Amino acid sequence: MGEKLLVIDEGTTSTRAMLFAPDGTPLATQSAELTQHYPAAGLVEHDAAEIWEKTLRCAAAMVEAAGGADQIAAIGITNQRETIVFWDRTTGEPLAPAIVWQDRRSAAICRDLKEAGEEPGVQARTGLLLDPYFSGTKIAWAMANWPQLRAAGDRLAIGTVESWMVWKLTQGLHITDATNASRTLLMGLGSGGWSDGLIDLFGAPRAALPEIVDCAGRFGETRLFGGSIPICGMAGDQQAATVGQACLSPGDTKATFGTGAFVLTNAGERQPASKNRLLSTVLWQLGGRRTYAIEGSVFVAGSVVKWLRDSLGLITNAAETEDLTRSVPDNGGVYFVPALTGLGAPWWEPEARGAISGLSLASTRAHVVRAALEAMAHQSHDLKAAFAADGADWSSLRIDGGMVTNDWIAQDLADMLDVTVERPGFTETTALGAAMLAGVGCGMFAGLEDAAAMRGNIETFAPRLQAGAREARLAGWAAAIHNVRGDAER
Repeated sequence: MGEKLLVIDEGTTSTRAMLFAPDGTPLATQSAELTQHYPAAGLVEHDAAEIWEKTLRCAAAMVEAAGGADQIAAIGITNQRETIVFWDRTTGEPLAPAIVWQDRRSAAICRDLKEAGEEPGVQARTGLLLDPYFSGTKIAWAMANWPQLRAAGDRLAIGTVESWMVWKLTQGLHITDATNASRTLLMGLGSGGWSDGLIDLFGAPRAALPEIVDCAGRFGETRLFGGSIPICGMAGDQQAATVGQACLSPGDTKATFGTGAFVLTNAGERQPASKNRLLSTVLWQLGGRRTYAIEGSVFVAGSVVKWLRDSLGLITNAAETEDLTRSVPDNGGVYFVPALTGLGAPWWEPEARGAISGLSLASTRAHVVRAALEAMAHQSHDLKAAFAADGADWSSLRIDGGMVTNDWIAQDLADMLDVTVERPGFTETTALGAAMLAGVGCGMFAGLEDAAAMRGNIETFAPRLQAGAREARLAGWAAAIHNVRGDAER
């Protein structure tokens, strides 16, 4: 058996494969963009067949780079969470579009369930809230609206993206890991198993659901690359990033700024309960024992930069944003609430829409771009306040994701949160966490503590903004978010 670790990192806008050495050194990578489908306002879909084809191609390139299947110790998989895939067990082909986590089509279902008084019970059982974000509401909508799913009967298989990947890699193994299962609204957070009551509430066909397993272990093997390679690690992208940031003790907190922004605080082995509309979720499960996290989810982060580029034409590439932001001394009174797919935590307003406010004749594209980047720290500050109210305030913050390669954003987070921010030298910690889990699962590491050596060097950013300037910016943001929330309620 080889010593290299192959990671499949299936994200929202791209899929890729990465090859790691046991010490965490990235050896090679291959990626491919995914087509984003927007059939109507608020609807976001992927083609599950495209996801598989491009993932297979990227993984095959990494096996070749490794020198063959016998050079790879294990595969780790991490994925965009909540996105749900429907396929035929017999043919192994998708039966419908994959409904992406950003999709809002199930808003009416959530509203009806809330009005029926179901949310407190759902939150108590799952740690989640009734929002279109979560897989269970998407399954409810799909089973009611796509007759081909009902017609499939026993042939229907349903799973989140890592479940789809494992099925295709192994040609028939139907499993999901506990972190992804905990995002479906169908798993009891305390029991770690599917809940009959929740399955009935959302009309999910139980026989179509996968078996829930640990995040590390020998789950199966693939023979698609000229030899046998075991699949030994699985976790949703945000949990994988938390592992990759070595947040292994209660209180350790990380924030990933990718398509969205997601903050997780390690809550230990006791199931947490939020009173401030944060989420409780499985951070990892090993040997049947769950470690939990408190989570705050922001739906739009890096995707706002893509929107500035592709829809507004204000920039030609993401790298421009740092220079543009530094070209003006402040935001000039401009605030950008990027509720392009609704507001996530702690507001949970699926009907909210984005707004740029405070524009004047003196406003330039640099002010708009700066306001968009400032929104990362503003939204994070709202989350920090909610975490603090739940007794889980952040003493420091470990950041990662594509956006934080921008030094200005890293410093702005430190300034607006008034905490020290740590950024690892290798910021793709989602893939690194999946590699760590795969290493544990195949026996390369005795546990996550040993695997944490893969994290590498750290750079720190200390707060340096004066309190008055911080408070003035936050006051402007509070007014902007208040207006957006008011519009949603009307």
